[in-house]
Amino acid sequence: MFSGGDTFVRKLSTLNRRVFILSLAKGIIFTGIVARLFSLQINENKKYLTLSDKNRLREWRLPPVRGQFLDYFGNVIAGNLKVYQLHVVPEDVDNFKALMNRLREILKLSDKQFAKIMKKKNSQKPWETLVISENLTWDEFSKINFYLHDLIGAKPVLSVARNYPYNETFTHVLGYVGEASENDLIRNETIKQNHVAGLRVGKIGLEKTFENYLIGTNGVQRYEVNAYGKRINQLDFEEGTKGQDIKLTLDLEVQKLAGELLGDKAGSISVMDIYTGDIIAMQSSPSFNPNLFLYGISQQDWDLIKTNPLKPLVNKTVYGLYSPGSTIKPIVALSALENDIISPKNTVLCTGKMEMYGQTYHCWKKKGHGYMDLRNAIKQSCDTYFYETARKLGVDRLSLTAKKFGLGNTVLKGTIGNEKKGLIPNTTWKKQQLGQGWVLGETIITGIGQGYIQTTPLQLCLMTAQLANGGFKIYPRITVEKNQDSLEKIKFKMKQSALTAKEEINPIRKEVKEFFNIKDKEYQTLFRNPENIKFVLEAMWGSTNEVMGTSFGSRLKDKKYEFAGKTGTAQVKKITERHRELELKAKDVPYEERDHALYVAFGPYKNPRYALSILVEHGGSGSTTAAPMAKKLFKLIIDRHEEREKARAKNFSLAT
Repeated sequence: MFSGGDTFVRKLSTLNRRVFILSLAKGIIFTGIVARLFSLQINENKKYLTLSDKNRLREWRLPPVRGQFLDYFGNVIAGNLKVYQLHVVPEDVDNFKALMNRLREILKLSDKQFAKIMKKKNSQKPWETLVISENLTWDEFSKINFYLHDLIGAKPVLSVARNYPYNETFTHVLGYVGEASENDLIRNETIKQNHVAGLRVGKIGLEKTFENYLIGTNGVQRYEVNAYGKRINQLDFEEGTKGQDIKLTLDLEVQKLAGELLGDKAGSISVMDIYTGDIIAMQSSPSFNPNLFLYGISQQDWDLIKTNPLKPLVNKTVYGLYSPGSTIKPIVALSALENDIISPKNTVLCTGKMEMYGQTYHCWKKKGHGYMDLRNAIKQSCDTYFYETARKLGVDRLSLTAKKFGLGNTVLKGTIGNEKKGLIPNTTWKKQQLGQGWVLGETIITGIGQGYIQTTPLQLCLMTAQLANGGFKIYPRITVEKNQDSLEKIKFKMKQSALTAKEEINPIRKEVKEFFNIKDKEYQTLFRNPENIKFVLEAMWGSTNEVMGTSFGSRLKDKKYEFAGKTGTAQVKKITERHRELELKAKDVPYEERDHALYVAFGPYKNPRYALSILVEHGGSGSTTAAPMAKKLFKLIIDRHEEREKARAKNFSLAT
């Protein structure tokens, strides 16, 4: 009996211990829950509030608004358009494959487009924004917003894109933009700081040169979104800074005409103000539409451009190197006069060829020109006369004069990347580069712009401009900037330079020089005797405006439009005796073996203001192919002169 009571007491004691332990455990758990709730709601309130806000709030960095390019008259030649885009951050999407299949259905993406997006996604980091479409139509953009509740992770974006309203007209000057590459981000800190998905940056041309001025800064939008990621309220907006607009010296109308004149030919046209150095037109042909590159050029379009034998990707104005042909003859004549090698009255008998040391040098006129003085030799472009003149002058003295007038060096000094220098040879160059001595025959053919000599079309334009302004150094430019000299100040400095070339600066003139901030070599004279320059310019007038002149057929009779010039025909292949006997016309020769056609000119002849150079690859004769283009160009250029002067005054007043 007692043993049964003990058993009951023991069981009761065990039960009490279990109840106590259970109660204690409950207390501990309850205390833990309370402590955790306190921690979550009080101690970690800020953390979880931030996480909640991150789910509720969204921040978008907007692409910077790119600055525009304007022509001299304020016409927008590279601007911006608003575009609708669709972005996705793969890391923020629970089921990326399901989302993409839904987008594929809504946007009706082709298999090729879908595969391209997936390939791009696999090449990126999960947290990087994937651009599904860079240029949605309004209907597509509206559809995306309508179905946004079903597209968690998709982000419709209003963005900006580059637009070239004149298509191929300015391509080789402006270049084009493309998506920022990894190299762009590494090499340019400004691009890196302003980078957002789909950012377009300059790839070539002025778009690349002035990238840091054009790019602008990001804007920021902050939105409140619902559980599906759909925007329900804009909370804040920080406006970015638009990139700087850049005004160019180019004239839209002249640039367009240059493109029309070249048409489907390979070549270049340059037009320059002979005092300010303003580039009025700089056209290279054939061109291509830069808008094709904005959203990724198709393989078909790229193949058409890349395989075109006329090389539309090459800016022939600054990258193309050509023998100048007879356009070099005014410089040969000037160099010979300046070095007292010949006088204008010197005569040479041209029989159609010249024999020297067993080598025959032919004149372009088979039967010869007869007796030629210097003026007639320039006017009729007599090769024999310039063979003899070059022989007496020597290549080294000719080289010095040619370089002085802008040949053999870059013209825009890095404004357009990789501009070629060309080559003006001399005896030292050949010895250093080829390890051989110079021979007389090389001097003779250099005198008619053949042989080693290579120039760009823009250099020929500068050469002509510096002849036309009376022989003064100028500084070519393609942008309108502050602190540039006015036309009046440039002319004054040229006069001062001409005076100081004759005599030492007296105290009064020194004060004038300091007042106008004239540097020692600014707008310096490029001649020894100004009469020599005048003689060459007048002979060029005869070449265009007198019977027997090589460009007489392209003259303008109205004195208002009268211009002076010099034709050039540059051989690309040595003419054999058989070809001379056959007297083949250009059309009968394979295209790639035809001569290049060139022409340089300035106008109006009285009080000149503009110079131009024209080159047509494999165009045959300069007189029949290139010179007629100058006739149409000068008509437009001079007609627009008054409007340009008004714009010049306006631009100068704004700059100062």
